[in-house]
Amino acid sequence: MPLDLTPVEQRVLGSLIEKEMSTPEYYPLSMNALVNACNQKNNREPVMHLVESDTLNAIEVMRHKGVAFEHSGREHRVPKYSQGLGQRLNLGNKDLAVLCVLLCRGPQTPGELRGRTQSLHAFEDLDAVLSTLSRLSSREGPLVQELPKAPGTKEARWTHLLGDSIPEFSATPHQTEARASSPTRLDELEGRVKSLEDFVERLKSQLGI
Repeated sequence: MPLDLTPVEQRVLGSLIEKEMSTPEYYPLSMNALVNACNQKNNREPVMHLVESDTLNAIEVMRHKGVAFEHSGREHRVPKYSQGLGQRLNLGNKDLAVLCVLLCRGPQTPGELRGRTQSLHAFEDLDAVLSTLSRLSSREGPLVQELPKAPGTKEARWTHLLGDSIPEFSATPHQTEARASSPTRLDELEGRVKSLEDFVERLKSQLGI
């Protein structure tokens, strides 16, 4: 069954995974630590400004989905929170590292994933990242998907399928200037629209919508 996480739930889940893998000595997280993790200005795209109620609501929803837990009792001065995506979907550290970056930073190329997962899991080479992406995309319920290649780019990006994640093809200032002055600008825009339409149709098909 698809998890269908909202953007806030995705950010909360991604932050929990990140802190569990990168700083296990401070995990599970208190609500204050979790809110701060969600609102980090580094390793987050886009930067969010969540408040405690946003984060707590996301935790409550994900608890019912079996991917988040609250820990309380005499051993905890304040309630603390952890994630259970690995147990829920039978995922290893490689899988969680890739999904964590996709949840926290949006669509990524395999090269970006290799560089940005180093604090979570050190992939030995790009082939190891591609192997993980292939495994996650070929599951009975795929967890990632390769996106249509954006015009003017060499590498395709990948996105997770744990909830709505609309790809936004970014351009450098040089690319933007070149496209604006190019006689094929309309053709490029039409190509991007067609790519996005194809992506949405494939996503609907996979989710049974």
